Amino acid sequence: MPSTFNYDFSGHGWEGKSSFSTGLFIGGKFVDGIEGKMIDVINPSTGQEICKVSEGAYNESWGLKVPAAQRGKLFSKLSYLIEKHSDELAALESLDNGKAWSVAKAVDVSGAAGVFRYYAGWCDKHGGKIVEVDESKLAYTRHEPIGVVGQVIPWNFPSKRFKETLSISYEYVFLLSWKLGPALATGNTVILKPSEVTPLTAIRVAHLVIEAGFPPGVVNIVTGYGNTAGAAISSHMEIEKVAFTGSTIVGRYIMKAAADSNLKNVTLELGGKSPNIVCNDADIDQAVKWSAFGIFFNHG
Repeated sequence: MPSTFNYDFSGHGWEGKSSFSTGLFIGGKFVDGIEGKMIDVINPSTGQEICKVSEGAYNESWGLKVPAAQRGKLFSKLSYLIEKHSDELAALESLDNGKAWSVAKAVDVSGAAGVFRYYAGWCDKHGGKIVEVDESKLAYTRHEPIGVVGQVIPWNFPSKRFKETLSISYEYVFLLSWKLGPALATGNTVILKPSEVTPLTAIRVAHLVIEAGFPPGVVNIVTGYGNTAGAAISSHMEIEKVAFTGSTIVGRYIMKAAADSNLKNVTLELGGKSPNIVCNDADIDQAVKWSAFGIFFNHG
């Protein structure tokens, strides 16, 4: 049986209790990893263990089976549920990530709800074209889902080797919505691996995915380390696309694994920490102000 996260929040900006399963979310159910291994989740502000999570369906697209308008309704419901549980999600983000509860609620959780609401409107707005050839012929194009999309979200800061990466989170639930939104809106199914250090909001959102009514197997959340779960996603022969946000060195590894497997499509958002180019004619006061904002807004 998957383990359960239980936490009584006090002094985190929200007074309440949170309890949910922390297994792998596969095929609409929470299950244990095949080897039964667990990962310790640590509170970065105290260094203490918060809980343990598992290490570790639609197996193609759902866009050809669920009408676009219905997909849009599911997105709208998920956006509503994220807003409904915004205090709890912000508290989880603060506990797991270390950022202020007020920032997590105002930026991360609110932003995630907005992203899903945005893509609710896109579900039925993309399609093919009808091309007039001549009076006796008709040509048309159609957009079809890629299929299964693997997603690895942030943030990996590698040391000497890929398997020794240290993962930290950056606007975690917000980035989760950026990855899930476009892939699901265009009818793909998703296997998403959160950072092993900050997995709680992703797992909690999986519960909201169930409540919103998404078909089993459309969204799958697989917790695990980069050199196991992340590598498996990158090299799997039946995953047609992988999207990754993280370090340049790990991005190279993912691109190579994708090429060595089935030449899957790859989208990479790599490296950097608040880069700025300040030109000679810049307003230095403004440049300093916004450079500092970019560096420290998300608690550094």
